Amino acid sequence: MFSLPMWITWLILCGFFFLIEIFTISFLMFWPGVAAFIAFILAVLEVPTHIQITVFAILSIILILLTKPLTSKLFKTNDTLTNVRSIIGKRGVVLKTIDNLNCKGQVKVSGEIWSAISSTDEIITVDTNIEIEAIDGVKVKVKKI
Repeated sequence: MFSLPMWITWLILCGFFFLIEIFTISFLMFWPGVAAFIAFILAVLEVPTHIQITVFAILSIILILLTKPLTSKLFKTNDTLTNVRSIIGKRGVVLKTIDNLNCKGQVKVSGEIWSAISSTDEIITVDTNIEIEAIDGVKVKVKKI
């Protein structure tokens, strides 16, 4: 049966972890990638396999545990209103009559035009001032003000 040398295995694992990290923003797979690279160096230096595996496991765990609180603070977005959520609570005007029964309606908020539905199922006529209450898919839920 064919088996890869350990240094190739570590190099492949290192690349795999870094590739996963490229497609995620968690900063979680970076550290096993670093640990796999250090295990790769140990394999090149012909350190026994059980020591390579132990170093990889311990380094991965320690690096993740030490940096998890830092990355949680850096990537915290719960308090920040971004993109679509930033328009909740803003006021606008009805451009096309909002009629939930016929799935029609359009509003203008902060210079942007949105498809809209009424949060109270009432018909809201053109030029009525509204306030955004929520986002429902690609439509905004509005109430008359």
